[in-house]
Amino acid sequence: MDFTRKSGKYRVERDVLDEQRLEELTQRKTHSDTHPSLSERLKGSLRCSVPRLKHTVMSSFPILYWLPKYSIWDYGMPDLISGISVGIMHLPQGMAYALLASLPPVFGLYSSFYPAFIYIFFGTSRHISIGTFTVLSIMVGSVTERLAPDTDFLIKNGTNVTTEVDITARDSYRVQVAASTTVLAGIIQVILGLVKFGFVGTYLSEPLVRAYTTAAAAHAVVAQLKYIFGVSPTLVSGPLSLVYTLRDICLLLPRTHLPTLVVSVVSMVFLIAAKELSSYLSPKLPVPIPVELITIVAGTLISSYANLNANYSVPVVGAIPSGLRPPKVPDVSLFGAVIGDAIALAIVGYAISISLGKTFALKHGYKVDSNQELVALGLSNTVGGFFECYAVCPSMSRSLIQETTGGKTQMAGVSSAVIVLVTILKLGPLFQELPKAILAAIVFVNLKGMFKQYSDIATLWRSSKIDLMVWLVTWVSTVLFNLDLGLVASILFALLTVIFRTQLPTYSVLGNVPGTELYVEMETHREARAIPGVTIFRSSATVYFANAELYLEALKEKSGLDISKMIIYKRRQEAKQKRRERRAERRAKRHARREQRRAQRAANQLSGAPVFSVEEEAGDWEDTDGNVTDEEEQDWTERENGTVFVIPTTPRTPDGQGRWEYLKGGDPDCTSLGWISELQDGDTTTLGSSSEDTLSRNLEQVSLGSLGKWTWDIHSIIIDLSMANFIDTVAIKTLKNIFQDFSEIDVDIYMAGCQASVVEQLERGDFFSETITKRHLFASVHDAVLFCLNHRGATAIPRYQPLMEKYGSTKL
Repeated sequence: MDFTRKSGKYRVERDVLDEQRLEELTQRKTHSDTHPSLSERLKGSLRCSVPRLKHTVMSSFPILYWLPKYSIWDYGMPDLISGISVGIMHLPQGMAYALLASLPPVFGLYSSFYPAFIYIFFGTSRHISIGTFTVLSIMVGSVTERLAPDTDFLIKNGTNVTTEVDITARDSYRVQVAASTTVLAGIIQVILGLVKFGFVGTYLSEPLVRAYTTAAAAHAVVAQLKYIFGVSPTLVSGPLSLVYTLRDICLLLPRTHLPTLVVSVVSMVFLIAAKELSSYLSPKLPVPIPVELITIVAGTLISSYANLNANYSVPVVGAIPSGLRPPKVPDVSLFGAVIGDAIALAIVGYAISISLGKTFALKHGYKVDSNQELVALGLSNTVGGFFECYAVCPSMSRSLIQETTGGKTQMAGVSSAVIVLVTILKLGPLFQELPKAILAAIVFVNLKGMFKQYSDIATLWRSSKIDLMVWLVTWVSTVLFNLDLGLVASILFALLTVIFRTQLPTYSVLGNVPGTELYVEMETHREARAIPGVTIFRSSATVYFANAELYLEALKEKSGLDISKMIIYKRRQEAKQKRRERRAERRAKRHARREQRRAQRAANQLSGAPVFSVEEEAGDWEDTDGNVTDEEEQDWTERENGTVFVIPTTPRTPDGQGRWEYLKGGDPDCTSLGWISELQDGDTTTLGSSSEDTLSRNLEQVSLGSLGKWTWDIHSIIIDLSMANFIDTVAIKTLKNIFQDFSEIDVDIYMAGCQASVVEQLERGDFFSETITKRHLFASVHDAVLFCLNHRGATAIPRYQPLMEKYGSTKL
């Protein structure tokens, strides 16, 4: 682009750049230069060097990056305080959420120690706290209760089967099921991370995740009602299990165990009041008040001194073994039964982890590697599963505590893991008299944040109806079909909305903003002006197999040119021309024969021997009397099949004059094309002319009348492909058909704004040929417009004045 100064102002002068000219100027790399072959990529991936090895090790073990730089003076005390605060929260949440997983509370403590310790070495986030989480605990509980129901562990007394359940055997098998599911979910996460499949979390949109966690909270509430009211509903698994369980609990309400209900209500009132007080005093406190831990300690002391279990039959946690359990290989035979649940655990756990990790990383200015996070979370679950832990992920509440209390690195996770380890080794047996109703109350109160997510419905109603549909479908499907099937249905529906949006994009015609090279939608911008003879068409989505046909229909509608009608009309006009030529040829032959016969009769008369031929006189009479021949009758029949057909009303006189009648109508096939006569004064019009040329012109004028836009109003169509990020074979074939069809009606097609990757795909799809060259592809819409106007010699576009010229002579 050259800038020249004239009369104190700057003017822009440059060449019109099509794709071929652009390649000549920029020397675009070939496909082999930008996309190495498979063998070259393999060689590059297997090539080893010291910097590459160092980068691989550092990326695989992020702790090696930040630990050597760790400053005890700067980070030591904040991490210690943060770790202690988070470790105190691990204790009540670990035991409470273990009930959601239908496991003994001590296994919640195990799950708060081993995975958190493993994540320290492999994780890239500095602030998330790995451990038990409500949603994953419920998902694990649905698996354990399905594969290890109470009915499979009823105690047999001889030949009779009692209603008592062998709790020890049941819990032991449920632990195996949970561990096997966790190991399989961890393996899936590690594999996805190694193959760089971290982007899978992007398919779980925020409305989907929030609706899913909200529905999981509903499952958590129903699962804890039996501990709140002290009842034992029938265990139901599968779809609609939540509805059936809630119905059974409602039916059992008259049998509510009052001491248990009293403990639950008192605990919830105390928790809510203490949390509100802690929230009010939080700006003045260095660390938050450990409300849950205080509740557990107080509840354990009261239960122990009042002997609630013996005197009032209040269910308590029971024996909690002290010490760590040795590693144990999970039951591989269960993998086939839990594969679907493991995939759901892997996806949901990763989605929650990466969303929290990126939130804190953005706030504190560091980067979280999505693929490495998958590997770190997968290793945490896999190793934890060998120590009989169940699936874990970060918790929002614990992560917020770790961040707000000043945590800087994952050394805070080390401190919290030590707190949990001390509890497991020494303090576990002290909580044997803790009522389960208190743990259920802790779960209830901690779900308050998830219950607030119902306000998303009003927010999404105002902002996006489609996201609202995703939210509602996710919530309904998760509540009705349980967590595993609900997740599948939610993801499928979310993907359908994406397909729906790309299949039905917005199509628009662009106009030029005077004085600029900008082209905007004419429907939404009043200042946009149409280019004479040029239609600029753009789609808001890329063109591919799902919307290619709709793209073509929209192009016809926006351009005002119905290709099918116009091609049919063109071909009929060509057929008319051929018939005219044949008629002219027949008239010439008949005229020659008449002249020959007249010359022969004249010669006979001169010789004095007149010869009378009946056949010749009959033929001459038919040629001059106005009666039709078979060929002309066939021609009238063909005319009758058009929009306007012609019949003779009087025989042709010897001087060649006759009367012809134009009638509206035609066969249904033609009238369905919308070819309506322009005759306005009645159903018939009588013309006194025998000229074939006049007749043809009149027919042509009448037939053209209903085509909407005249064929000469548009001479060029520019397709703006700047929104396309890929193009498939179906779209390439559609574009070829567009070029071919519009060329038949003498309308030129050009494309503009293609990305380099789209141009390469067009080349590989054999799009370019002798008729469609890169001269039809332009770098910008403005280049294409300038070429169209220059090529067709049409009325020029209003002279382009760059902004620097329009608003004054600013020196560059």
